[in-house]
Amino acid sequence: MTNLWSEAEAATGRPLSGIKVIDLTLARAGPTAVRHLADWGADVIRIEPPAADSNSDPAAGARHGPDFQNLHRNKRAMTLNLKSPEGHAIFMQLAAEADVIVENMRSTVKSRLGIDYDAVRAVNPGIVYGSISGFGQDGPYAARAGVDQIAQGMGGLMSITGLPGQGPVRVGIPIADLCAGGYLAMGISMALFDRSRTGQGRWVQTSLLEAMVAMLDFQGSRWTMAGDVPQQAGNDHPTGIPTGVFPTADGHINIAASGQRLWERFAQAAGIEHLVTDPRFEDARGRSRNRAELNALIGEVTVRQPSQYWVDLLMEAGVPCGPINSIDQTFADPQVQHLGLARPVEHPALGEIRIVASPLQMTGADRDIRRAAPDAGQHTDEVLGALGLDPDRIAALRDQKII
Repeated sequence: MTNLWSEAEAATGRPLSGIKVIDLTLARAGPTAVRHLADWGADVIRIEPPAADSNSDPAAGARHGPDFQNLHRNKRAMTLNLKSPEGHAIFMQLAAEADVIVENMRSTVKSRLGIDYDAVRAVNPGIVYGSISGFGQDGPYAARAGVDQIAQGMGGLMSITGLPGQGPVRVGIPIADLCAGGYLAMGISMALFDRSRTGQGRWVQTSLLEAMVAMLDFQGSRWTMAGDVPQQAGNDHPTGIPTGVFPTADGHINIAASGQRLWERFAQAAGIEHLVTDPRFEDARGRSRNRAELNALIGEVTVRQPSQYWVDLLMEAGVPCGPINSIDQTFADPQVQHLGLARPVEHPALGEIRIVASPLQMTGADRDIRRAAPDAGQHTDEVLGALGLDPDRIAALRDQKII
């Protein structure tokens, strides 16, 4: 039998090199968690069901499209019918050798398939089993299907996003999915560290709802500690004033001049020193109470010059500010380019493509994309051959729709 887990992956020198992951996830939150692990060296085998149409994904679009390629880079892929006895047996062989399994099935589904935490732990006590759900593994909403926008609404985010009086507004990215995936990857990493001391695995769980409520952060604690229900503040910071979007001669700019010292620096640089001693704005409480008036007065000044003028002036004065970029402008920004946030990878059909890099940097480890997202079943024969199955047996499994 050859080595199931790629030696090339173990030789990368990345912090998760040698960690073996089975990816059973669908949609976005689960694949996001696995992507974090794969980016930092884990050897991931993604298991998908055999399907007639393998060229698209309901959540991530066309397999060769930008969403799928970004979501599933650095992984291998195989197909396997977990509902068949033979497919289940192959899965358990893989699970016995794995370090991590990640899934986002409903609790009843994974139990019915016999691939739940207890079933896997019976053959591999050291397994770290990561689960993402919409609302939790148990409780009154456990059986509900959860998607990002539903979690944004139920978690309170849509009530504080948008302009005052506009009505609920979703965030422009799948933030509940992305945050839940990030939290799960962090939890899996902690469980792996704990296993290095105890030898025992853990079941690590999170949900879109839990991630969304946690991401409320200070807006949530305003309620839990003070009984204050935050409202929509639009482009204004809810508590730090003046912080928000202001018009310029050629667009808009963000300025963050909250706190007395920053407010005074900004007023001096902008030539509105007289507002510092104005009774309406002389302290934080007054600036909060008279926010609309203050913003209007600032806007009358900022609109006279282009955005870059204000960036240069306010940076010199030590006042945080920045342009409001479109996505193409973001990737053209010299600091974004310096940070290398778009990385090339070679795809066998698409040629060289560029993928959004991990936001982490570590000494002694690069964050280059090692492999493009795999085609469906691309590595099935490779994985099964490493398990000891000969070509005739693999062909028979394919004929029986098990792979």
